[in-house]
Amino acid sequence: MSRKKAACLMIQGAGSNVGKSVLVAGLCRYFANQGLSVAPFKPQNMSNNAAVADDGGEIGRAQALQARAARLPASVHMNPVLLKPESETGSQIILQGKRYGSMRAREYGSHKAALMPHVLDSFHQLCDRADLVIIEGAGSPAEINLRAGDIANMGFASAVNAPVIIVGDIDRGGVIAALAGTDLVLSPEDNKMIKGFIINKFRGDTNLFSEGMTAIESFTGWAGIGILPFFDQARLLPAEDILDIDSKVTKTSASTNSHLKIAVPMLRRIANFDDLDPLAAEPDVEILLIKPGDVIPADCDLILIPGSKATIADLRFLRDQGWDIDIQAHYRRGGHVLGLCGGYQMLGHSISDPHGIEGAAETIHGLGLLDIDTILDHSKTLRQTKAVVMGSDIPVTGYEIHMGVSTGGGRDRPFLSIDGVGEGAMSADGRVIGSYCHGLFASNEFRTTFLAGFGVATDALDYDGQVDAVLDRLADHMATHLDLDALGKIAGI
Repeated sequence: MSRKKAACLMIQGAGSNVGKSVLVAGLCRYFANQGLSVAPFKPQNMSNNAAVADDGGEIGRAQALQARAARLPASVHMNPVLLKPESETGSQIILQGKRYGSMRAREYGSHKAALMPHVLDSFHQLCDRADLVIIEGAGSPAEINLRAGDIANMGFASAVNAPVIIVGDIDRGGVIAALAGTDLVLSPEDNKMIKGFIINKFRGDTNLFSEGMTAIESFTGWAGIGILPFFDQARLLPAEDILDIDSKVTKTSASTNSHLKIAVPMLRRIANFDDLDPLAAEPDVEILLIKPGDVIPADCDLILIPGSKATIADLRFLRDQGWDIDIQAHYRRGGHVLGLCGGYQMLGHSISDPHGIEGAAETIHGLGLLDIDTILDHSKTLRQTKAVVMGSDIPVTGYEIHMGVSTGGGRDRPFLSIDGVGEGAMSADGRVIGSYCHGLFASNEFRTTFLAGFGVATDALDYDGQVDAVLDRLADHMATHLDLDALGKIAGI
């Protein structure tokens, strides 16, 4: 069962959000810079922030970033199981890039064993063409209530005999207890898989934690790989979680000096919010994340309604917050509105779900700012997009992940042209725009031109170039503070 050609290493966490995704990206870039063919792999991810892989299916956006760090085309085999939450208790299952079905958590728990052969197939495909596969766990192996049938952490590590490194986040406190506690609750068989640990997000003089390292080594018997100081520039990398966007907005906004204020309602099932990353990187743009209970400020210049994994439910949520009233008032004052994917659908007259794809079969009234109607169906559009802004030669590169078809008079005023075919819709006055194209703000010329329309002169930020530069600095940062030669030996290089 442990057939593999490549060396491999699995990064797991003593808790959620300890920085595993960024560490894997840094390791991918470091070992790629050493001349190795490196592939990232995450058996199971849970995220509504997805990417369209180069081979056509969906994967978690973190794995797309890791593929970029490894200088490889993104593949569905880098994240064979993607769970996209649709409600508090259920998720859509994406298996090797394609929609597999929707399940409640209890049903999925009993179904994981059937998915493991597909997970192993994807892993072995990567091993066949890489020198090193760096695996990212999910959550924490200390959640031993999930160990039966596990495909995300120790269950997978055991299946492929992958050595494990545990990461602890010292920034949140209690890191000694988190690591020692993980050692305590794991079975002896799982514990044998762990070869070392990393302390992440340290602030200050790392020498001050030398006794802490000794204590953890004594409690666990694991080798200390190093203490990684807080890497502030990680905020410039594409965010995996909306909370990551929230933190980078706080760091990059210049409230009183910003020339453009963009308000973004935080929908409950917000999806594919990577549209915000390039905007947040602009010094003269302020992103205002509007949390439940808050009012959309009257002085914002643009309201951006993001994508959603449950469009009808999120439209109801938007109305429950009174944001529909704020949006209408903003438009009446001469403001601009941009809706992307699910946000685009919300801007129309109606959204119909005749097959009950998102729940009960129903039709709901939209915000009525675009002359379109949307019908949800079982077919799903997945594609990488190369387009131009309608009536210009300004290029846009992005991707589409959506269910549903939008029609109506607003489509006679498309926003983009894809191979000569109009995409999206605009209001007659041009102040309301809707599009299914995600990621368009990463296109430098488009972003610069779009912001210029609001009187914002940019320094022509090369967003993609900035991301690559940060990945290189992250790799150097990790090489300075961690024993990466020891990690290489543990992996079997």
